Amino acid sequence: MPDIENTKSLGPGDIAEPDDTDTAARGQPLQPALPAATGHARTALVTGAGRRLGREIALMLAVQGWDVAVHCRASREEAEATADDIRAMGRHACVIQADLADEAACHAVVPQVVQALGRLDAVVNNASAFEYDTAATFTYAMLEHHLRANTAPAIVLAQALAAHVAAREGLAAPTGTGQAGPGAALPDDVDAAVVNLLDQKLWNPNPDFLSYTLSKAALESATSLLALALAPRVRVVGVAPGLTLTSDWLQGDRFDQLHKASPLGRSSTPGDVATTVAFALANRSITGTTLMVDGGQHLHRFPRDFSMM
Repeated sequence: MPDIENTKSLGPGDIAEPDDTDTAARGQPLQPALPAATGHARTALVTGAGRRLGREIALMLAVQGWDVAVHCRASREEAEATADDIRAMGRHACVIQADLADEAACHAVVPQVVQALGRLDAVVNNASAFEYDTAATFTYAMLEHHLRANTAPAIVLAQALAAHVAAREGLAAPTGTGQAGPGAALPDDVDAAVVNLLDQKLWNPNPDFLSYTLSKAALESATSLLALALAPRVRVVGVAPGLTLTSDWLQGDRFDQLHKASPLGRSSTPGDVATTVAFALANRSITGTTLMVDGGQHLHRFPRDFSMM
């Protein structure tokens, strides 16, 4: 079973070039993560945060004042390095190792974060499986693998965040229907949010990576449904990158050419994506929508996945 903490970039076994990493640590805060009326730093859980895009997001949030729970499935050493870098910025961090495809293990993640860091205010669902199949090679097992890695954990973690925030703030348990009744909203100085990492190819479909695409399409629908179901206490936002990182399948000049294949002449960088995640967590008026971070690649018709071109 491949490492499900790999975020979608181009393919299994993705390899980041040196310029693709750690730009967040050199960024500048968009908005303070510290609510004005409280003395509590906000805490985020970032799944698949040991390396690549997840690491970039975790570092960006730390730059902006967040404490961060760094999740990994297998890359414990890289996750510990990310946590150390966050602590070096003066923020708190912990490492949570769990196979999110295991339902019981996934349910245990939020309690572990709260025990380690005291609270949880946001979840960034970045970890992802990305294996190749087509309509000709599709199997139940392949679809189930992707749904268990890419879709179901995001729902479970959003559910757990809503329950934690309600208990912490002394509110009634969430109903999951968006009909929580009077007094359901969080206090003005409290915000809770979920960001789901999606993919521009949902708006520019091609038949490659069928099960992966179906799992991300389900996650995109879950983003809208959860925004309704968990309102008004939890916001849910999608972020859809374009071609962002190199992989074993696509590197060098060909990657550079395809990265420029967009109306803006550039697709997303890891820093672009991380900044957008931070923006989504900071802007309390956004929920139930997806922010496209792809240089407009979703506006072009690509007959194959980038890694197949």
